[in-house]
Formats: sequence, C-alpha cells, structure tokens
Amino acid sequence: MGMVNEFKQFVARGNVMDMAVGVIVGIAFGQVVASLVGDVLMPPIGLLIGGVDFSELAFVLREAENGMAAVTVNYGIFIKRVVDFLIIAAVVFAAIKMITRLQHKEEPKAAEPAAPSNEERLLAEIRDLLKTR
Repeated sequence: MGMVNEFKQFVARGNVMDMAVGVIVGIAFGQVVASLVGDVLMPPIGLLIGGVDFSELAFVLREAENGMAAVTVNYGIFIKRVVDFLIIAAVVFAAIKMITRLQHKEEPKAAEPAAPSNEERLLAEIRDLLKTR
C-alpha cells in the first residue's frame, strides 16, 4: 500500500494539478486556434490566391490503382498546421511577456531607511560620549 499512498501524494500536489489544468486548457485552446485557422483565415487566403482549398493541396507520388489508395504529400495541410503553430506561438509569447511584466511590477522596491530624527542623533551622541568615559 506504500506505493499507492505515494502516488496519491504525488497526484495531490499543487504542481501536478496545475499542470493538468494547463494541459486541458492548452488542448482546448489548440482546437480553437485550429478552427480559427481552418474555418476563418484559410478560406479567404485561398480565395485571394485563386480559390485554392489548402486541405486539397498535395503532390501525388503514386495514383490510386487496383483498390490501393493514392500516395500523396499533403503540403496544404502542412501549411495550415504551420499557421496554427505560428498563432499559438505568438499567443504564448504574448502571455509569457505579459506575465513577466506583471511579476516585475509586483516586486516592491526596497525603501531607503529614513534619516534619524534629531532626538535619535542626540541620543546617539550621548551614547558615544558615555562610551568614551
């Protein structure tokens, strides 16, 4: 049972839970970006360059024959995935930059010690005079 308890402690740690939430949010964000690119950005871009559907862009290495599927290099899908990656990378970069900026603003600057008052200076002089006697 020791191994089971160790596993429970590992899973219950805050870092593991934070990571799990991050992965789930990341997957959902990836799907949103994929939809943005595939359904919103790529159709107008394809229209601008002559009505091209990027998912259909491919080099045919071997035609389909005798019930075997064609062998293709689907570079249109690759272009779509690169655009997905660039958008996700830009958003992650912006988020990290914003978080870093917020962390630097939250750090309080060390306040300079206040100058001693007249009473404190006089008491310090009296102390020093008493030490010399």
